[in-house]
Amino acid sequence: MDRVRVLVVDDSALVRKLMSTMLACDPDIEVVGTAADPLIARDKIKQLNPDVLTLDVEMPRMDGLTFLENLMRLRPMPVVMVSSLTTQGAEVTLRALELGAVDFLAKPSSDLASSFGEHTLEICAKVKQAAQAKPRARTTVRKLDVAPRLSADAVLPRAQTAGTRGGSPIIAIGASTGGTEAVRVVLEAMPPDAPPILVTQHIPAAFSGPFAARMDRCSAMRVCEAQDGQPIQSGHAYIAPGSHHLLVMWDGAKYVCRLHDGPPVNRHRPSVDVLFRSLAASAGAATIATLLTGMGGDGARGLLELRQAGAATVVQDEASSVVWGMPGAAWKLDAASEMQSIEHMAARLLVLARHPHTGAASA
Repeated sequence: MDRVRVLVVDDSALVRKLMSTMLACDPDIEVVGTAADPLIARDKIKQLNPDVLTLDVEMPRMDGLTFLENLMRLRPMPVVMVSSLTTQGAEVTLRALELGAVDFLAKPSSDLASSFGEHTLEICAKVKQAAQAKPRARTTVRKLDVAPRLSADAVLPRAQTAGTRGGSPIIAIGASTGGTEAVRVVLEAMPPDAPPILVTQHIPAAFSGPFAARMDRCSAMRVCEAQDGQPIQSGHAYIAPGSHHLLVMWDGAKYVCRLHDGPPVNRHRPSVDVLFRSLAASAGAATIATLLTGMGGDGARGLLELRQAGAATVVQDEASSVVWGMPGAAWKLDAASEMQSIEHMAARLLVLARHPHTGAASA
């Protein structure tokens, strides 16, 4: 049997060396080369024609998932993702597998040499197993392997009537690709006594806590990762945990955060549609909602439900969006009454919070 020819792609020189050394321990594996980023890898794939690629997620010039997507479209081959992101972030793992990766390995967060060394047999076995796989073009992978695109009905039935129990305004933000920076721009511009803000950002579970902490440091508001049953207060922003849907409920005296571990909606958990639907039912016209940069269409239908419930709805404009997928989908549905650049979004949300009906539309 011919040896499995492997190309190791990672921006860390230490990881490239450790991976090469461990793989070389197996007589059935030959490391034919290494690459520090996807652009170098692209050339070496053409030169060396490897059987298997080990691929990091976070790299300069082009991230691993983007490279993987391009690779599976243009030259399908077995790929094993090697990154801390693939275990810490369920979304990244699922996305890599959806795009055609055969398997994934954890990159230890510390003491790389000994931690990697303990998993030499596992790494070699996964690479050899990957070599036996028959990767399919991305279009086929998507048809066969992608989870069903569930609607918000899978988590929360749509209410027949909208509520406005508290009367005080609540701001809701949905975002995905490019959204961590867009959310930062909005929160940085908010005063310490701003209306409460609920944020659903597509983000892996391990990163929602650190993301909330970073936002807390850069905002005059108090920003935290939302907890189940937590009262919703002015001057506070609540970030959905990366593992749960975030909902807003009325408990008889106040609005509270509710976390739900139901199935992914629009292939996301947390889902923006779920947050927006819960607000349409509980706060209705007291809601001011915006959909920021992001790939896909999550949040578009929820924003439409909010607009039909009398809420003020805004989307980020295309020029300032990293990806105009989510806000663009909402705009096409007539779910938003206006567009704003990210630089002007916070000011506009505050105006709408003071005068919500200037931006609301009738159902």
